[in-house]
Amino acid sequence: MEGISDIKIIGIDEKRPPTIRKEPYIDIHFKLSHQAPSDWCKDFNNLLAKHPQTIHINDKEGVFIKTWVRTPDDIVDLFDDLKTSVMECTRQYIERIELSTRQANDGNNTQQEATGEQGRLNKIIASLEFDEITE
Repeated sequence: MEGISDIKIIGIDEKRPPTIRKEPYIDIHFKLSHQAPSDWCKDFNNLLAKHPQTIHINDKEGVFIKTWVRTPDDIVDLFDDLKTSVMECTRQYIERIELSTRQANDGNNTQQEATGEQGRLNKIIASLEFDEITE
């Protein structure tokens, strides 16, 4: 099973290869290793909203990063930027989920503490200072 931390750029969309045209730009569709969650896609789009090129991933599809360059020489730098952005977006996404989970757990602990005898027991156990094992 593929997880969020496994998202990587693995190639170019075979159905839409980059081509030189009369227009002064080249469309490129980078392919991700697997479908990204909708929230991750939205985060990615927000992260790159101010990038000089238009970079977008459809949050319903979640597989292709669509962008463009003016010349073939610009592709390597853009690709490096995108790889870094994918890693950064994934890091932020995981961090946000972990924070949300911690806050939910803190909320559950608060509810448990406030509930009668179980709450009193939880407070007593939490206040115990156990000795550490030293080797």
